[in-house]
Amino acid sequence: MAEERTTDSGIEIHPVYGPADLEGFDEATSLGEPGAYPFTRGVHPTMYRGRLWTMRQYAGFGTAEATNERFKFLLGAGQTGLSCAFDLPTQMGFDADHPRAEGEVGKVGVAISSIDDMRLLLAGLPLNEVTTSMTINATASTLLLLYQLVGEEQGVAGHQLRGTIQNDILKEYVARGTYIYPPRPSMRLIVDTFAYCAKEIPQWNTISISGYHIREAGSTAVQEIAFTLANGVAYVEAALAAGLALEEFAPRLSFFFNAHNNLFEEVAKYRAARRMWATIMAERFGAKDPKSMMLRFHTQTGGSTLTAQQPENNIVRVTMQALAAALGGTQSLHTNGFDEALGLPTERAARLALRTQQVIGYEAGVADTADPLAGSYYVESLTNEVEALAGEYLAEIDRRGGAVAAIEAGYMQGEIEAAAYEFARAVDRGDKVVVGVNRFTGDDEGAAEVFPVDPRQQRDQVERVATFKAARDRDALARALEDLETAARGTANVLYPMKRALAARATVGEVSDVLRGVFGEFRPG
Repeated sequence: MAEERTTDSGIEIHPVYGPADLEGFDEATSLGEPGAYPFTRGVHPTMYRGRLWTMRQYAGFGTAEATNERFKFLLGAGQTGLSCAFDLPTQMGFDADHPRAEGEVGKVGVAISSIDDMRLLLAGLPLNEVTTSMTINATASTLLLLYQLVGEEQGVAGHQLRGTIQNDILKEYVARGTYIYPPRPSMRLIVDTFAYCAKEIPQWNTISISGYHIREAGSTAVQEIAFTLANGVAYVEAALAAGLALEEFAPRLSFFFNAHNNLFEEVAKYRAARRMWATIMAERFGAKDPKSMMLRFHTQTGGSTLTAQQPENNIVRVTMQALAAALGGTQSLHTNGFDEALGLPTERAARLALRTQQVIGYEAGVADTADPLAGSYYVESLTNEVEALAGEYLAEIDRRGGAVAAIEAGYMQGEIEAAAYEFARAVDRGDKVVVGVNRFTGDDEGAAEVFPVDPRQQRDQVERVATFKAARDRDALARALEDLETAARGTANVLYPMKRALAARATVGEVSDVLRGVFGEFRPG
């Protein structure tokens, strides 16, 4: 008897697939055509024949100048979109000179405390041409407004700016932890951002509803899309409750998924997610505009799959994961550097990661036709299984009162922790093979090059913040921050007074402190 095999989500894999595995499968309703409801086959009719996915390598470290140099290096190497990582103090709403920022300034991303930092970050970059993705959540609205202000200084109006802010606070409570305020006032900030961008920055993707970090925390592929779509439902409901029109904000919603090693389950995951979101938007919310039903997504290869042991094996892992994203129809893609289990990617690793995308896009043939795996008995069966299991999670979350209530009760967190524990046990038992870790070990490759961290960067950034704060009109700043506090205590959209405060040279930390004073800080139970 053949050994039983399952996907990473526990879906049983048959030794062979055939027509019986798709009994009752209706191609017209379950597949359709690329670019048409339910978008199983992709969001564009010709997919990559018309335009390749955006090659958007994630970058950000140290000072704004250092990250600006890396941006220009990547653009010179053929990258087609910017993607910015911010350091932990910036994500948590602390300026570089705050005591809680000590030791973290510029470590896992770029330090941005003020409009001066944003000017340096974007110096020489054509903001009317490039699209920029910013991985920022609790302080997303603040960073977006700084970006807009610098764009205006360059003569680029809000309607010309294109890009994405992650702005997905719910997954922070579930999986990542860079939250500031409690869930419900945080949801208000997100809805205010939807409304502001609809009027002021209409081409901007106002949220990137993220399964990536849910997967990094240990979830299965099924949990990744189920919890991500549940969070998406919560954002739509919050916006509608605030009086926004569905077709005004829904077309600018976007998603962010992980790519792991099980090639076929990952492809099925992306296809199932598109079909599920289209169905949710059409049937649950009554969307009429096809753009409101499209699940457009960015993919990043799986950071948690990278190993410090035999790090060059990660080149192969990243290639498989990027291939899954391309076969699954991603709109943009970041490929991790092979050395990221050891530190920030070196220039060599970053260039090789980008070249991996370029080889797949230009040499592998996956861009020649839309949804090339459509009709595969195995892939279509897996797509159906992933959708069914994710649907069960969505029904359970609805039963618990929706995503916010389920998060507050710890439901999603508990499910992810259980999945992560079971995967770790499977690796320990040897049931899950990790090459170079629990099998095929012992190769001595010598020490790998590690990205150097300059200890002077924190000191320089602290000095820059002090200089910035000393050269301000204190009365104008105080009035602007008072206006922000008044709006936060009331019901007005806080982004308008927030923008005026930032233009009056308020820092990211000062804006966050005003909101902390009104909203409080979240403390997990």
